[in-house]
Amino acid sequence: MLADLEELVRCESFSADHAAVARSAEVVAALGTRLLEAAPETIVIDGVTHLRWTFGRPRVLLLGHHDTVWPLGSLRSHPWSVENGVARGPGVLDMKAGLVQLFHALASLPSRSGVCVLVTGDEEVGSPTSRRLVEEAARRCAAAFVLEASADARGAVKIARKGTSRYEVVVHGRAAHAGGEPHKGINASVEAAHQVLAVAGIAATMADADAPDPVLGAATVTPTLLTSGSTRNTVPARASLWIDARVPTAAAQRRVDELVRGLTPVTPGARLEILGGAQRPPMQPDASADLFALAARVAEDLGQHPLRGAPAGGASDGNYTAATGCPTLDGLGAVGTGAHADTEHVDITQLIPRTRLLAELTTRTLNSP
Repeated sequence: MLADLEELVRCESFSADHAAVARSAEVVAALGTRLLEAAPETIVIDGVTHLRWTFGRPRVLLLGHHDTVWPLGSLRSHPWSVENGVARGPGVLDMKAGLVQLFHALASLPSRSGVCVLVTGDEEVGSPTSRRLVEEAARRCAAAFVLEASADARGAVKIARKGTSRYEVVVHGRAAHAGGEPHKGINASVEAAHQVLAVAGIAATMADADAPDPVLGAATVTPTLLTSGSTRNTVPARASLWIDARVPTAAAQRRVDELVRGLTPVTPGARLEILGGAQRPPMQPDASADLFALAARVAEDLGQHPLRGAPAGGASDGNYTAATGCPTLDGLGAVGTGAHADTEHVDITQLIPRTRLLAELTTRTLNSP
């Protein structure tokens, strides 16, 4: 398993680099073909490469992704290493170790009939080309197991996830010479500053208006990336403000959308353009309840530590599978911490136990009425 993991990590697969993702797909396909004794369908949509294995009539969906947030060249600063029971490298936790566990779990089964494996290439950027594939597969299955990393260093699985919405507020002003005729300009930077404060007001409104969800907590609305201007001596004609929203319920997601789209300019003559909107819907706890209970029994039967469940503020393709009505359990992948960060790592002592858990969980789900 470590040799397979090293091969995947050494093949960098930054989401924005479609050529790198295509090379990664070849490596993942070769690994899956060797272990599952079957080649996948290679599906390329808008330049992004996805892989799918289908064994008979699908009842269980095993879902993962092979793209990462790490730009090409990250191996130089974050090289592959295994030391003191810890594996490191770009994407090792999110989620190349989960893919290794997936393939080895299926390879251990006497029959894979009823399983669909979908490995996408754009999850880290919101699954714009793979969402349809994910939802179509989920609608045909009785359960979806998502091989994202565990919720914490103790291996908790993810029983709920917040939904996500992303917006870009484009401020249209008017350029003018900053020294000669500043009064003739409409300063997009000034207007953007007003909008940052307005978005902070939306966050406060959501916190005050709604009681926190008992599992997922309150909605968050955060101004993030801000850009403006063209040169140092020009009144800015354009600015752009990005907003990241995380919501516990569909109602909260709709309310955030109303408030963001209701933003109005303060600076005379400025104009706002609101782009984006809801992305992933929330994954509610009831989507995972029965599967989590089954997984907990499986862990106990295997003599493993009691399985814990925890909510997650981040989103995954599990949000999409749950929204189709397919029961979904997320976070069944590698145990570790530091995803997307310099500290990203995997506890290699948990690779085999997690693989056994997935194998038995898949078997029992396939054999259930």
